[in-house]
Amino acid sequence: MKHAATNRSDSYVRSLARGLSVIRSFTSESSHQTLTQVAANAKLDRAGARRMLSTLESLGYVRRQKPEFYLTPRVLDLGYTYLSTMPLWNIAEPVMEELVNAVHESSSASVLDGAEIVYVVRVPVQKIMTINLAIGSRLPAYCTSMGRVLLGGLSAKDLHSALTTSKLTKHTRYTLTSLPELKRQIAHDAQQGWSLVKEELEEGLCSISVPIFDSSNGIIAAMNVTGNLSRTTPAKMVSTALPHLRQAAEKINKLIRYQRQGLRDSSGRWTASPGRSATNS
Repeated sequence: MKHAATNRSDSYVRSLARGLSVIRSFTSESSHQTLTQVAANAKLDRAGARRMLSTLESLGYVRRQKPEFYLTPRVLDLGYTYLSTMPLWNIAEPVMEELVNAVHESSSASVLDGAEIVYVVRVPVQKIMTINLAIGSRLPAYCTSMGRVLLGGLSAKDLHSALTTSKLTKHTRYTLTSLPELKRQIAHDAQQGWSLVKEELEEGLCSISVPIFDSSNGIIAAMNVTGNLSRTTPAKMVSTALPHLRQAAEKINKLIRYQRQGLRDSSGRWTASPGRSATNS
């Protein structure tokens, strides 16, 4: 993934950046690393990597099993802090559980980070993807239905930047990689209010997504339903899953709006009484 250039002003804390680069050097493919490997992957010299690892070990984020280092579950606190400060995720999960029970397919919610989507909520019905998806998982935005919904909320300039910085790879024979065609498809999906992607990321899978709006009607997330084509079809996803998906999104949108207005019921829970659709407000 390509990151925007950092504005390294006087407020830039180099040691913090180095510590985070050490944490990011651990991946599913390199979960256990030697000092030399950490230094290489984090682009640090051995002395610098050693100091960062020693500090992270003293704080409980890293453990050592000579000659290798590995992350501890305490690193999850960093991600969960973000999730806990975003009320959307607490609101969305029970609604998505109802959606999964209604459509008998998995549902996820994600946000856009550059040219990728990041999973923030996932309610599986069963394992249907060979890709292991969990909270924090990243996928390319251009070839996913949630990604196209989120890209559809960008300005023309930001959309062009996101697509041109993304590596447009043909994951399957169906993957759309033409920049003009992608822009047309994203505009079409934005106009109709939902996106369906069939077998562009993985053959045999179909996903349909709708946007989640904040109180000012800006797209802050996308929510999907994913189906296996061995038991469903794109037409069936549109006719049966999409109505439930839209209803779930409207409920979340209303809850977000009411939360911003501070409306709670007598038990202290956020309420969403009947009224206008949040998507139309």
